[in-house]
Amino acid sequence: MKEFFRLLKREFKMFIGNSTLRTVFFLAPVFYATLLGFVYKTGKVENTPILVIDRDNTPLSSQLTEMLEDNKSVKVIRYVQEPFSIKDEVIRHEAAAVVIIPSKFEAGILQKKYPELNVYVNTGNVLTANFASKALQLTIGTFSAGVSIKALQKAGMPAVKAATQYEPFKANYITLFNTTGNYLIFMWPAMLAVVLQQVILLAMAVSFAAEFQGGSFVKEYFKMKKWAFPTMLIKVIPIWVFSILIVSIYYFMHMIFRVPMPEGIFNFILLTAVFVGSVSFLGVFISILISDALKATQILMVIASPAFIISGFTWPLSAMPAFVQFIANIIPLTPFLQAFKILLIQKGSVELTFPYLRHLSILLVVYAIIGWIALKIKLWLVFRYVKSIEENADEEFEEI
Repeated sequence: MKEFFRLLKREFKMFIGNSTLRTVFFLAPVFYATLLGFVYKTGKVENTPILVIDRDNTPLSSQLTEMLEDNKSVKVIRYVQEPFSIKDEVIRHEAAAVVIIPSKFEAGILQKKYPELNVYVNTGNVLTANFASKALQLTIGTFSAGVSIKALQKAGMPAVKAATQYEPFKANYITLFNTTGNYLIFMWPAMLAVVLQQVILLAMAVSFAAEFQGGSFVKEYFKMKKWAFPTMLIKVIPIWVFSILIVSIYYFMHMIFRVPMPEGIFNFILLTAVFVGSVSFLGVFISILISDALKATQILMVIASPAFIISGFTWPLSAMPAFVQFIANIIPLTPFLQAFKILLIQKGSVELTFPYLRHLSILLVVYAIIGWIALKIKLWLVFRYVKSIEENADEEFEEI
């Protein structure tokens, strides 16, 4: 135990004394949390530019344009005369959509010829396209309903009856989970989890690899050569301690940006602890397997870089090929984000997160075991090699 605590103390000193690790592990999470918080601070996309090309220029077409201008989600750029290239105008103004009001629009409505309104949506950016489409559907639908009801009223039908004639049944659309559509609540906490995984893997990438590469492992860990698992703990305990500090910083950032905390806070703490443990043991395994620190870092970054995309957080796992699902399921971020979504966004029961907690626990145990086996083999090979060198040196000395 005395040797264990000596090496653990040494590990903390090495971690704190390494300027690169300090920058990556402490400054990076705070920087990204602050930066991404301000990126998504508004929560919604407002004043999205849309082009309105009015080929009719009548009171009714102007009324439709004014209704679009009253919608805070979009910013109307009106054209009385059609531009030479609509596509160029869309690119120039970064417009999310183009609304073309046809000529004889008012006349067609008055004559009940049902004129067609063309709306072109710029799906170059899917997010802004969705916001713009939703705003346009609401405004144009309201305008269409109002015109139809007024026409029936002019024909002598009472207003109440006219409304039922236009809308024979009513559909109530009730949103669940993140009812305001706030993108800050949806995206920001998930990105913090991504950053946490990245910095843990970066720190763990050099844990064993740097010791093997620098030749300090044999000297420092000679007395621990039969104790593989305690040796692993020496490397991961500083990461666990400093991860508590990062999660605490994230908690205060939640208050600064007014993002709600997950339901079942104790279950969330347990979930985060298992997540940090599984990620750190994954990093240990790769660091033991790859003796070159730079290569270990590169391999772990290759693993971590697509983790968010394939996690199923924004795109369903069921829509991905089987081999991608397999890769996603062996990365700790995947089950963590699924459980995190239930606790933070969907405000679901804690019991619903148990399958994901079990998934994370399995990953933790698996990575701890294969890391232990890899280190056990590595210790045997390293100290066997050292012993053979010493024996050869003794033989040469005896010959002399």
